[in-house]
Amino acid sequence: MRPDPTTDTAPRLIPAGRAWVLDVLAAVLVIVPVFAPVPFPELRASNPLEYAIAIVPAVLLPLRRRRPRTVLLTCIALYVTALVLGVLLPGVALSMVIAAYAMADRLPRREAAPVAIPAVVGLVAASIVVELTAGLDTRFLQVGLMVSLAGALGDAARSRRAYVEAVIERARRAEQTREAEARRRVTEERLRIARDLHDAVAHRISVISLNAGVATSTLETRPERAREALSTIRTASRDVLGEIGSLLAVLRAPEEAAPREQPGLARLDDIVESVRVAGCDVVVRDELARDDPADALPLSVDIVAYRVVQEGLTNALKHGTARRAHVLLRRDHDEVEIVITNPLDHAPATASPSGFGLVGLRERVESVGGHLDAGLAPGGYRLAARLPLAAAPGGTP
Repeated sequence: MRPDPTTDTAPRLIPAGRAWVLDVLAAVLVIVPVFAPVPFPELRASNPLEYAIAIVPAVLLPLRRRRPRTVLLTCIALYVTALVLGVLLPGVALSMVIAAYAMADRLPRREAAPVAIPAVVGLVAASIVVELTAGLDTRFLQVGLMVSLAGALGDAARSRRAYVEAVIERARRAEQTREAEARRRVTEERLRIARDLHDAVAHRISVISLNAGVATSTLETRPERAREALSTIRTASRDVLGEIGSLLAVLRAPEEAAPREQPGLARLDDIVESVRVAGCDVVVRDELARDDPADALPLSVDIVAYRVVQEGLTNALKHGTARRAHVLLRRDHDEVEIVITNPLDHAPATASPSGFGLVGLRERVESVGGHLDAGLAPGGYRLAARLPLAAAPGGTP
């Protein structure tokens, strides 16, 4: 029978609930030879004591699962007693074989061997003594070999069952591991999609919202300013629709398709200009030397750095009370430091922006082994990130 990986135990030929079938079969095999018309007198019981010795093993064998050592030793003692009485009972010999198999099958080898080996040696020795003193052909060699072989077969069956159970357990754990890994990947993919969607929409929606307010307030008094704001809204709307379309195309693409290209600091001027058009004065202090290929940032760090600037300027647009922001990018030994600050003319209603943007940004920064700080600082709000140039392996911005 082959192991079923959906179960926790190895299959048995006879289910545990029907073990009585084996007990009945063993009792029949032990008792039938007692009343069989055997032509050899030394193989037949001739008095009540010998009949009792021949039948008692049939009663004891059902106990071999709970008391295997006791049953084996008792059967050997009954067999030796029958030899002393001058009778060689086949049923009792068979009961020793069954008991030896059961003990080796039920008990670990380190518990069964110390009992089985002395018991077989004692059985053979007693048989030899009876044969030498009483002249009865005890067939000690055959009986000793049968009991030893039964023990070996029982040990082999136990070992195989333990091996099958170990294989089933490993298969069950492997299945659980695969399911946990699949759940983990689904969770990571959901977080990645949420971050990408936020990055694609949040900044440009903020630009659209602010410019819509500008267009509404200046439509009568400064129509040229309103037209400029509406033009910015049209451009930002086109960009955000393109970003969403690109993201949906990636989600619908097969797994082996090339990943979507992510923006880096090479597009820093675009995002700064969009914030300036929205009415926020942005000062950029870029101390990163990126002209030399040797000074180029790792791709993952470059992407995360861009997202930090994007989130910082988006927060400045949405939550800043003063229309100003300052961006600092510099290299500090083996790290890149990015700081975005926006002055506050008065204390904001909330201590700091709270939402999925900073949560996703913190995950991006930590994915490359960096650290993110966000909160109120003297004179305004400060968002700072430190990104190691040796990005953490396996990070997904």
